[in-house]
Amino acid sequence: MWRYLLSGLIAFLAACSEQPAEQKATVSPLKVWAHAGQAAERHVLEQQVARFNAAQPDIMVELTFIPERSYNAQVQAAAVAGELPDVLEFDGPFLYNYVWQGHLVPMGELLSAQTQDELLPSITKQGRYLGNLYGVGTFDSGLGLYARRSALEVTGLRIPTGPEDAWSGSEFVAVLEAIAQHDPDGMVLDLKLNYTGEWFTYAFSPLLQSAGGDLIDRSDYQSAADVLNGPQSMAAMQALQHWFTGGYVDPNVDDVAFVSGRVALSWAGHWEYPRYAEVLVDDLALLPLPDLGQGSRTGQGSWVWGVTDRCQDQQAAARFLEFLLQPEEVLAMAAANGAVPATSRAIERSPLYGAKGPLRLFSQQLQSGFSVPRPQTPAYPVITSAFQQVFADIRNAGDVQAALDKAVAVIDQDIRDNKGYPQHTERW
Repeated sequence: MWRYLLSGLIAFLAACSEQPAEQKATVSPLKVWAHAGQAAERHVLEQQVARFNAAQPDIMVELTFIPERSYNAQVQAAAVAGELPDVLEFDGPFLYNYVWQGHLVPMGELLSAQTQDELLPSITKQGRYLGNLYGVGTFDSGLGLYARRSALEVTGLRIPTGPEDAWSGSEFVAVLEAIAQHDPDGMVLDLKLNYTGEWFTYAFSPLLQSAGGDLIDRSDYQSAADVLNGPQSMAAMQALQHWFTGGYVDPNVDDVAFVSGRVALSWAGHWEYPRYAEVLVDDLALLPLPDLGQGSRTGQGSWVWGVTDRCQDQQAAARFLEFLLQPEEVLAMAAANGAVPATSRAIERSPLYGAKGPLRLFSQQLQSGFSVPRPQTPAYPVITSAFQQVFADIRNAGDVQAALDKAVAVIDQDIRDNKGYPQHTERW
């Protein structure tokens, strides 16, 4: 008898000990897609997922990395097949198309008010569409003018101290001319011409906004006419072309124009700081882009997270995103990729972007309204393609007005072809 009782007790205890494992096994997985970027980024995200899973008894994140080059194509294919993940990382420019196509759900009521309040204004601006928040990033980006301080000091010209103190357009030309006098070939400015694609929109459309122009009329996003080809945008692009025709721009096909000492100025993003600082050390200065009349402006935006319309447990998705936006997690990713931390609390603790950090300019620009989000319209892929052609025409001494007029025609035709990109709010 005791043998049977003992056997029963052992079986009962074994069943109890196995229960948590069975419960964990029955938890529906939260499928998450992320881009396969830098190895350091992937490693940090893998660690973050492991920490989250260990701390959440009722959620199990399944992380899948998708090759960056084919990322959007795979997202579109998955959407057609009804196989999108629950949580999706995607490059900021695709947000408006994904919302328009019905792939994302609003997150304004999913994320806590505290989390949203701590986001940089730039993150919120870029992530909003149709009055709702659809995307949040854990990091952001920015532009600046890296300079050899010693080369500027030789000119005797003033050195800006912040975005509100940027050189005017005429001052910037005077700086180019003064530095060129001490340069063997007169080419003193690196514009990262070795980069391709959206770089040219990201990097140089801020000149339009600095002059009072823009890529499109943002009041209703129905036309670029009289905005992209208006007098302010025309003046900005003429100024840009003058830097080329004046012989100040280095072609930089080898991407070492600045670090090799060929040029004294480099128009680049936050990601170049480690390489530049390693070579120039204390001779490196970080300055705002020139002010063409309406204040210095910078590009912004990067990869963001969204919750898809396929997600069956949106609260679980929100908990995962809340975890990624904790200061220590934001700083872990920023340490891996060098980008600007996406929350105010993380910036306060950042040795690079905090109040006394060498990259304070980038966070200051994003926090103080000097950054401009990409046009919040599904037409953006066409807009950026058209502007890239404008840049190519300007670089090759083409007629500026003709280039802008052609871009407006392309953009407006796309908007007409898509019936103005009507807001598909009935999907929500």
